[in-house]
Amino acid sequence: MPARAARGAEHLLLRPVEGPAILTVPARGGAPEWARPHSFLLERDGLKEQGTREIVRSVAERVTSGRGFELVDVEVKRERGGHFVRLYVDKEGGIGLDELQAVSEEVSAILDAEDPIDTTYTLEVSSPGLDRPLKGEADYRRFVGRLVKLSSYEPWEGRRHWTGRLQSVADGSVTVTLEKEKGATARIPLEKIAHGRLEVEFK
Repeated sequence: MPARAARGAEHLLLRPVEGPAILTVPARGGAPEWARPHSFLLERDGLKEQGTREIVRSVAERVTSGRGFELVDVEVKRERGGHFVRLYVDKEGGIGLDELQAVSEEVSAILDAEDPIDTTYTLEVSSPGLDRPLKGEADYRRFVGRLVKLSSYEPWEGRRHWTGRLQSVADGSVTVTLEKEKGATARIPLEKIAHGRLEVEFK
């Protein structure tokens, strides 16, 4: 059952949410494993309209850095009757449900105090999953050697989409080996990349 807590005229709803499940099959024996991003939803009324993605990011970074976690990404979307805020949080070795719940409660408490959005909002704090987004040069350096999927804001050297092995990061650009194109490589400036994420690999 969902846990409920009351605070003045406001009501808090906290419930676990399951993301898409992914089956990982080990190459050398062992049982298949299901990987599923963990998340919690937190719903509350009473935030000011002036809130922006950067305000939420600032709050979330204070909370996650204080706990030694990584804030992977922040999404803020207006929906009917309010806003939807999603935080992707991770840590070395993977993050657990209790840790995600602690982050959601602390971020909510700060948002209540700073009051940045004047609508009802839903806050989701989730692990990024196996196909985690790549944000910034540090992320790309961290995942050199992994299979990635990239897209650009506008055509670059005749295309906007690339899927391949992340080979290197240097001089503000990433180099990707396009494995399905006979080993051809593409060098894309980081500033041109609109979206990047890891691709799920079955080994």
